[in-house]
Amino acid sequence: MSLDQPLAPLPQEGMGFASTWPVRAGDVDPYDRLRFDSVARYLQDIAWEQLHQTSMHRTDPAWIVRRTVIDVIRPIQWPDDVHLLRWCSSMSTRWTNMRVRITSGKGGLIETEGFWINISETNNMPARISDEGLAYLAQTTQEHRLRWRPYLTDATPPESDTDLPFPVRATDIDQYNHVNNACYWQAVEQFLMEYPKLVAGPHRAVVEYVAPVLARQHVTVRSRYEPGDRSGRPVLRLWFVVGGMTTTVVRIMPLP
Repeated sequence: MSLDQPLAPLPQEGMGFASTWPVRAGDVDPYDRLRFDSVARYLQDIAWEQLHQTSMHRTDPAWIVRRTVIDVIRPIQWPDDVHLLRWCSSMSTRWTNMRVRITSGKGGLIETEGFWINISETNNMPARISDEGLAYLAQTTQEHRLRWRPYLTDATPPESDTDLPFPVRATDIDQYNHVNNACYWQAVEQFLMEYPKLVAGPHRAVVEYVAPVLARQHVTVRSRYEPGDRSGRPVLRLWFVVGGMTTTVVRIMPLP
């Protein structure tokens, strides 16, 4: 897949790991739209559920996400129930692309894909997935040579007076002492307030995590908005910067 290609389909009906829960009032914006950071938390929640309802909680318990793609086809509005279906769409021996389809009782549809890396609990470095885990993931894909390739390669712009601080709170830190990946989407929501037309129709948002942000680090977000890129679509780009180093890159744009 590349930045503009559609996400991989479910290979066969009935496959994948499914779960359902209600959209809660704290998950939505003032217009009752399910927020990006809430979607990101949902992706973590179903990943945890799947891990703990399979043998992988024992064989491969620790994972981090390197990239998240969220395609909002039809927005989900509160009140509603969400139905999540998760499956592996491609894999290698240390990482996997995990697709999650989110539908709702009122017709919402959000398609997502996450690049997840298996992590050693002893050194927090990428580790080989167990044979049992590989066999489980392979049930929904025949692509076993997944390689990491960044989608977002734009150079970070220089510092400017449009840069905004992104304060890291104690509640943003996860068990690895990193800013949890869902928290970056809160900054995305903040910037999108200025560009509502970007999300007025079907749209894609991509976050790539280049390096972790740790507790007490000072984060600045740089932004660039283009009313029309080379394809003619508007695009919002964000870069999270810590001490001159780019840690996270974001792009939001309408779907073709």
